[in-house]
Amino acid sequence: MSYVMDNFDMFSRIIKGIAAQFGENCEVVLHDLTRDYEHTIVAIENGHVTGRKVGDSGTNMGLEILRGTSSGSDQYNYVNRTLDNKIIKSSSIYLNDEDGNITGSICINFDITGLLAGQREMNAFISVNPENAMSEHFSGNIDDLMDYLIEQSLDLIGKPISEMTKKDKMKAIEFLEKKGIFLIMKSMDKVADRFQISKFSIYNYLDEIRGSDSSDTEKSKKASKKKK
Repeated sequence: MSYVMDNFDMFSRIIKGIAAQFGENCEVVLHDLTRDYEHTIVAIENGHVTGRKVGDSGTNMGLEILRGTSSGSDQYNYVNRTLDNKIIKSSSIYLNDEDGNITGSICINFDITGLLAGQREMNAFISVNPENAMSEHFSGNIDDLMDYLIEQSLDLIGKPISEMTKKDKMKAIEFLEKKGIFLIMKSMDKVADRFQISKFSIYNYLDEIRGSDSSDTEKSKKASKKKK
């Protein structure tokens, strides 16, 4: 008997275990390469993946091993296509007898056709337009939300508060105003404390900012009327 058939019970249990672990899309084949090459398959699980059965032949890779044109080193995670155009991810492990001769192989062929189709669908579903990127802070705590907005305003200025000029602080306050932070009841105290200024200063800043916005709006309206 051959090395593969001498150890058939062990090898057949191994291929059953692999197939059971990965399910019906995972074909696992045991080849006895000492046999007539037309009939090297001595055990197979989930043969529907490639449409083969016990008694069928090996592949071209096995022929190259027997011919000596291939080294016979194990091959992992390569891609094949079946005759009916399934996409298969494969690995081939070669079995050596006591003298080091290659006498068989265990081949794992996983049908990834459906997974690739699902991946394409998933990529299409989750793809986003980077131009539409938004920064949204999810928190059930209003203090966390205010801290988040204040940190954004500080990042906008890009310098420590101790080094900020009035113009810098007004720019930060304007940012916070546009973000709506002052709609929150206790925001004035928090912003004043963080920027080391009085609430009175913030009110003055806001008056200037809002006055400037109103002036810009009026100018835009007048310019629009002139065009008409």
